[in-house]
Amino acid sequence: MANIRDVAKAAGVSVATVSRYLNNKGYISEEAKRVIAKAVEELNYQPSMIARSLSTKQSTFIGLIVPDIVNPFFPELARAIEDVALAYGYTLILCNSDEDLEKEINYVKTLQQKYVAGFIVASNHVEAEHYMGLDIPIVAIDRRIHSSIPYIATDNREGARIGTEHLLDSGCRNILCMRGPSGLGPADDRFAGFMDAVKGKNIETHIIECPFHFDIAETMVKKILQEVSIDGIFASSDVTAAGAMKAAYSAGIHVPNQLQIVGYDGTMLASQLTPGLTTVAQDLYRMGAMAARMLIELIKGQELTEREVLIPAELLIRQTTRSEA
Repeated sequence: MANIRDVAKAAGVSVATVSRYLNNKGYISEEAKRVIAKAVEELNYQPSMIARSLSTKQSTFIGLIVPDIVNPFFPELARAIEDVALAYGYTLILCNSDEDLEKEINYVKTLQQKYVAGFIVASNHVEAEHYMGLDIPIVAIDRRIHSSIPYIATDNREGARIGTEHLLDSGCRNILCMRGPSGLGPADDRFAGFMDAVKGKNIETHIIECPFHFDIAETMVKKILQEVSIDGIFASSDVTAAGAMKAAYSAGIHVPNQLQIVGYDGTMLASQLTPGLTTVAQDLYRMGAMAARMLIELIKGQELTEREVLIPAELLIRQTTRSEA
């Protein structure tokens, strides 16, 4: 297999000139470009990505850090990021932190040592100062890290308000809110949206803090159904809504005749459930694609036209709610 010295010898130029040509850095005459390009083609030379990253202190790898790959929200997001990254010549490295601080720190340090070109971060366990001190392009997605780091997300507060108001319009007067973990940006925003919708209304509300996990959601809702009478549930994710649906089924409660449920995220899971889950849908592909493009612009040293983007959510009405009160 040909190396850079073989290319330099065939082209009649120095190794340094070939290096400048391959890395598109420094002056090279048009004649030198021509003979180097010819030598590269004739020798079928494939540049070493490892050598290039050592030389330029930057690879074509993009790190994506997510908190829970089991949650269908994140694979759908990753697909969009990967599609755009590949189109621009970058390779995506997926890192699942499991909401574990030490794992997240380890991923960041390891990829930094590999000269990763940039990070897209959907996890917020590492302190903002840690990311800010990396001197590597970073874009936060879904979860804000710091005001200085570009950020893209759905308008979670408005989305939750719309989803809750749909329950009210469908006749629900005793509603359980399955809010996500306190202190987690999207979960706090969705809870605020729920409260916006119910404020001043003549209804009864029940609030539980529930992680975005199916089994835990099922267990918590089973207990609630034994203790109080509810006719509606607003769940802060499709995963927790699915757990609530199973709990209702186990208790012999019919959805939507006796209990109406609205989820949040708009993942494929929502449409695959029976009955189909009414959900507040995020435009996951648009979010991922925009985050990838923003990061690549930063990697190339370009100024972003927008550093914070909020994308509207959309209510998708299916069979877990009634269209008429």
